[in-house]
Amino acid sequence: MEQSKTISKLKKALSKHANPSSDYDLNAKYMPPKDMVLRDAAVLVPIAISDSEPMVILTKRSSKLKHHPGQVSFPGGKREDSDKDLEHTALRESYEEIGLIPSDAKIIGSLPTHQTITSFSVTPFVALIKKPFAPIPDHGEVEEVFTVPFSFLSDLNNYSVQYRFWRGKKRLYYTVPYGPYYLWGATARILFGLASMTAS
Repeated sequence: MEQSKTISKLKKALSKHANPSSDYDLNAKYMPPKDMVLRDAAVLVPIAISDSEPMVILTKRSSKLKHHPGQVSFPGGKREDSDKDLEHTALRESYEEIGLIPSDAKIIGSLPTHQTITSFSVTPFVALIKKPFAPIPDHGEVEEVFTVPFSFLSDLNNYSVQYRFWRGKKRLYYTVPYGPYYLWGATARILFGLASMTAS
């Protein structure tokens, strides 16, 4: 019953129109130039439904990475020339990063694009993982693969806005901490958007 309710809620949410999001949503006075060239990227929002409670699969990036070390993120990355489309990018990156076989991920829709402060236009694809999944992380990129209940991430009461100083400027961002994991920035903003869509 829990699974069917979640799937129904997700499909209904993904059928709705929603505006694109941005790292600048809470920082309008720091908007980038209008002629900024954005690079395409895609991430997968994998939701495991093989158990009784639907769980969102997330990664903790390796602390050895040059960009965003140690941060929580979705599997994904920039589009390569060999990718036929952004959906292919999300599935390819998920296989490379956590060993998720593309045929085991049933994509049921996409969320609005999210513009990052690092000049990427990220398209998140929501996928259902019906088979039991044992991650095989690429330890060069991924330090840990973990799950968070969808019920927790879909509850808007679990989100808050915090800030830090970056390059001498105060930057606001969304957070949704869970246990020892600190979900923030673009990842939390995308999840906040999904939670908002499922709540309305």
